[in-house]
Amino acid sequence: MFGHVRAICFDLDDTLWPCVPVIRAAEAHCYAWLQREAPRLTERYAPDDLRAHRIEFGRRQPQIAHDLSEVRLRSLAALLEDAGYPVALARGANDAFRDARNRVTPYPDVLDGLARLRGRYTLVSVTNGNAQIERTPLHASFDLSLTAAEVGAARPDPAMFHTASAHTGVPLEAFLHVGDDPERDVEAARRVGMSTVWVNRDDNSWPPHLRPADLEVHDLAGLVENLDQSPSV
Repeated sequence: MFGHVRAICFDLDDTLWPCVPVIRAAEAHCYAWLQREAPRLTERYAPDDLRAHRIEFGRRQPQIAHDLSEVRLRSLAALLEDAGYPVALARGANDAFRDARNRVTPYPDVLDGLARLRGRYTLVSVTNGNAQIERTPLHASFDLSLTAAEVGAARPDPAMFHTASAHTGVPLEAFLHVGDDPERDVEAARRVGMSTVWVNRDDNSWPPHLRPADLEVHDLAGLVENLDQSPSV
């Protein structure tokens, strides 16, 4: 099925590691930092209030909405200034968040799966989030890593896929994209001519309005097994 594939793109959050517990821990770490450094701010705003402000700030600033770190930074700066603190504190809070954001634990199948694919294929990681792959346990797993902030657009915008192709020299039709989101991963990749794999770790139902992925797997072991039966060109 995938004998034509020369490069594989991987989404990160909820494809290679669980996202929700990481974000919750990072938000708590950031809020604890603010409680120490800017107590007047945390007296006014609970964590949910900060999140609501950040979401609304991003909605009102669509030109930076793809860059989650920049949205967080500017939202915090505005609130800190309003509370009588120097806006420079926003960078410290943002650094605290990102430090915890990178403390990810890959799913048990991931490190071995990527290691088995490395060398056979060019491996690329892509994310709409703000994880820094070089600071995670997967730092040595990819030939190229791209974020929406670096590219200037978040999926389903095709810019990230085109950038991956340009940087690797591999045409999009020779790419396989692997991700957990039917819209932002599978459908977005299909639109630019990539083959697609849906990683369905939680036995979710496929959206009936979308054409299914070329392959559905429960984990990376299933992907590797399928690719072993489709020698790369």
